Amino acid sequence: MCVLPDHAIVDMIGRAVLKISGFQESCLTPNGYDLRIAEVRTADGGVVDSGIASIPPGSMFYVSTAESVGLPSDVCAQLWLRTTWIRRGAVGAFGKIDAGFEGTLTLGAFNASEEALQLPIGERFCQMVFEALHSPAERAYSERSGNYQGQKGVTLEPLKR
Repeated sequence: MCVLPDHAIVDMIGRAVLKISGFQESCLTPNGYDLRIAEVRTADGGVVDSGIASIPPGSMFYVSTAESVGLPSDVCAQLWLRTTWIRRGAVGAFGKIDAGFEGTLTLGAFNASEEALQLPIGERFCQMVFEALHSPAERAYSERSGNYQGQKGVTLEPLKR
């Protein structure tokens, strides 16, 4: 696998091979794309989709991305918490986005700091780093489990198909 550089990402979006709804040049990085916060679900089940979500110390929270992404069958992506949030005490363990996935992303994180973490809606939260597969997947995400294909907003349970 090789990581796609900025110009390859822009080219693939221009050819509609890779999809990022609401693409903003300012979120493009040399080797990826920063995804923004659309909504935050707090540990007590509250949902914040405007203004600022305040996460108490020692609390789990979930973020849904503002962007919906669509990956072709020969590209997957890693997700990395932006170091801005790590420096403020957030800890996140994110997975890989499978080739062929389409939808928004749900990210789980934890406020490990001793202070409340302020998450402005619309702020960049994580970086998506694209990797080219050496050949297209035989069966893309939608043909395998596809449990979260087409999800919108914070999604904690597999979608019913």
